[in-house]
Amino acid sequence: MVACLAQPGMSAAAVDPLSGQSIHSTTADLVGIAPRRTGSVGGKAAADYVQKRFTGAGLDRVYVEEVTSYDWQASNAGLSVGDKRIDAFPVSHSFIPADGRAGVRSTGSDGRSAPVVDIGSGKVGDHDVRGKIVLFDLAFYLPTAGLLPLAEYIHDPDDTRFNPGVMLTANPYLTSLESTVRAAQAAGAVGFVGVLRDYFNSNRYHNEYYRKLAMTIPGMWVTKADGARMRALLPASGNRARIDLTVRRNAVVGRTVVGILDGKSRDTVMVQSHHDSVGPGAVEDATGTSEVIALANHYGRQVKRPGGHRRDKTLMFITFDTHFTGYQAHQAFVDKYITRRATPYNIVANATIEHVGKFARKTDFGRLVTTRLPEPKGVFENLNLGLKVATAQALARNNVRAATMLNATPFQLTETGIPTDASFVLLAGVPIVSLIAGPMYMYDDADTMDKVDRGQLRPVALFFRDVVDAIDTTPGSRIGLLP
Repeated sequence: MVACLAQPGMSAAAVDPLSGQSIHSTTADLVGIAPRRTGSVGGKAAADYVQKRFTGAGLDRVYVEEVTSYDWQASNAGLSVGDKRIDAFPVSHSFIPADGRAGVRSTGSDGRSAPVVDIGSGKVGDHDVRGKIVLFDLAFYLPTAGLLPLAEYIHDPDDTRFNPGVMLTANPYLTSLESTVRAAQAAGAVGFVGVLRDYFNSNRYHNEYYRKLAMTIPGMWVTKADGARMRALLPASGNRARIDLTVRRNAVVGRTVVGILDGKSRDTVMVQSHHDSVGPGAVEDATGTSEVIALANHYGRQVKRPGGHRRDKTLMFITFDTHFTGYQAHQAFVDKYITRRATPYNIVANATIEHVGKFARKTDFGRLVTTRLPEPKGVFENLNLGLKVATAQALARNNVRAATMLNATPFQLTETGIPTDASFVLLAGVPIVSLIAGPMYMYDDADTMDKVDRGQLRPVALFFRDVVDAIDTTPGSRIGLLP
């Protein structure tokens, strides 16, 4: 299934692996085997695909590590008020066993009927929700402008930082879901309905699994419009609703694909993304995985060409899954490779690539409109001052548009980390350069190939090439800002 990237009359060897065409073709391959859920046929196919591409890149060793994760599949889902059905979609990872492990749970043939307490945008604690279904408006907490206090450098030739429609659009990662459900469960609620107030006209919002909260009660998503319809119907039904849901949670195999290109030392720079997805996952994260594959091909080719030489540091190319099911692969990797140092590799830096997409907005009527603007990118880093300068220069030189360098050093000293897949590595004390964007559609089935920002695929690849090259010439102990 490896993409054929050469044009007629052109040898495959002549194709630049860092070209936008090459990276886009790989992205299309990955979307073609979606959904790439952890433990699914598509998830295994994605890991196999990355493994084949790493092998084809000429890396010295390519292998797959496995970890136990937990799939979540819903069936018999429904929401009704009286005899009226409400178009709804089950909240991912809701209604699971309290221990978070495998099991089957169902509301049964009679469903779960209960009074509804509508808290809107308020607090659960202000209401009596025991034995009731909580209806609330989901809030997206973090607009792009919210990261500006961390900004160290901005490359923004499109002036997106002066566009309120861009800067004030909140990403769907940091939300009120976890805190609301935690409080609702503690107060004895028997179910919940989240109104996607800040979303476009879709209820296919595939939220992640929140590791510190087992959502043991059933939950449903409804659009803003269907939330209004539900609220209008409730008085005539005695303020009662019914949730139907069956959930099967299975132990599955999570796969981490690792490719090694030996350097002159065991000081190692890891280049990572995640290959899993719930829906098509074009931007999240077929683009990130494609960038990692492109860089593996670029550096593998450097060694194989006539007169090629080994780099000072070893390169480790890696793609994870379990992104949507609890990050078990990421945590197992950090434990083995960094905390316990149970391998020969001394990881001295990390480069993480996530989400090269176009900016999309919702209209006043809730329709999703994809623009030609790049989705604003944050580049979290905790590098030494010299490498900070080199990173800023690489953003500008390679025209990585709508990009803001963000100081990650304060987060290194916390327990929460940063909202990227590099968070576990950062908290383990490794210097990082982590590019991420938070487009509105990133958790939705609308994350399709038309959302990929083709014009930014090559600039992002060249940026990371330059950063990795700068890190290669820096002594491992001096890469980070902190010792």
